[in-house]
Amino acid sequence: MQRPRPAVAVALLAILLCPAVASAQDTEGASIGVLADDPLDRPAEVMPLAKSSLLLDITQSGDRYIAVGESGHVLISTDGSEWRQSANVPLRSTLTAVTSIASHVWAVGHDGVILHSGDAGEHWEIQRRDPRGQPAAGVAADDIRQGAPLLDVLFTDANHGFAIGAYSLLLSTSDGGKTWNGSRINVSDNGKAAADAAKARSEQASHSENDLESSVFSADELAIGMETDAHLNAIARTASGGFVIVGERGAIFRSRDGGQSWTRSQLPYDGSMFGIVGYEGEHVLAFGLRGHVFESTDLGENWTEIPTGSELSLMGGSALANGGVVIGGANGIVLHRARDSEPLVLSTQTAAGTIAKVLPAGADGELLIAGENGLSRFQPK
Repeated sequence: MQRPRPAVAVALLAILLCPAVASAQDTEGASIGVLADDPLDRPAEVMPLAKSSLLLDITQSGDRYIAVGESGHVLISTDGSEWRQSANVPLRSTLTAVTSIASHVWAVGHDGVILHSGDAGEHWEIQRRDPRGQPAAGVAADDIRQGAPLLDVLFTDANHGFAIGAYSLLLSTSDGGKTWNGSRINVSDNGKAAADAAKARSEQASHSENDLESSVFSADELAIGMETDAHLNAIARTASGGFVIVGERGAIFRSRDGGQSWTRSQLPYDGSMFGIVGYEGEHVLAFGLRGHVFESTDLGENWTEIPTGSELSLMGGSALANGGVVIGGANGIVLHRARDSEPLVLSTQTAAGTIAKVLPAGADGELLIAGENGLSRFQPK
């Protein structure tokens, strides 16, 4: 069984969750609530080695791939091998996630940033920015979510989308991002989440005697309370139209009414999930801390753990046809299955470092990888 390289995984998580703190100086004359002399408000620099910088997500828009990452870097490719950097990104905030509908592309990131491109990544506009101490429209200065980073974005068509982030931040739009509404996720759980959390702690305690931690801490000391404002790490939609959000400390949120309301529950594991993919019906698959993968066919009401043979944290992945999946994570781990009836097969792309996203790149099974060491291609075994 592989053991994690904690320092690298923690460093990647720190970049995802810790936005730069903006200076609280006078904002008179600044556009969209951003200081004119804020370095992060300057256009992203075109860098010769941007392809090898920290890149956190990839999407496909028409016949091209678009990758995003640190310092506002946006890279574009038509073949997944040769990449060029967009010269028209209006800021330098780290971009954590990207999604597309045809030629429309949205990227989100630190400082509550939401960017939009209407021409497949060539030119970008700021739709939202909420740097610390300079609240965006409709955000209270003392709200814990003011300045919080956005960690994922999902659109169902060119008008309707969601952006999620730290401290249970959930934003929605019905006009393509011209306006974004919301703050804290609207949750009803009727006590089920707390009951699920207690059950998960009980199940883990019953198996803890063989864990390294059990020789140092008691089961009560290891118990993790349910986080009130859990970080929301990833969102997926199933073919049924349902949504599932995964987050901190095993938190799960699902909606069957188009995101108008959300029901909270808990995974049978207290660790954080960093990614989720959706399939046909209400089928979803979530993955995250210490190599844990869970699968559900009822929009997250019940879960089955899928063996991975690894304790390396899993950061990002993509759904394949027939319930297949590719997932990447710490130390270059890649998990793959062609269909839901098959077990996960482990491969390693060590040169990639910690992998943030894996995307299919052709009929031959080759993959595009984005992560700690930039962009690369990989053929899993």
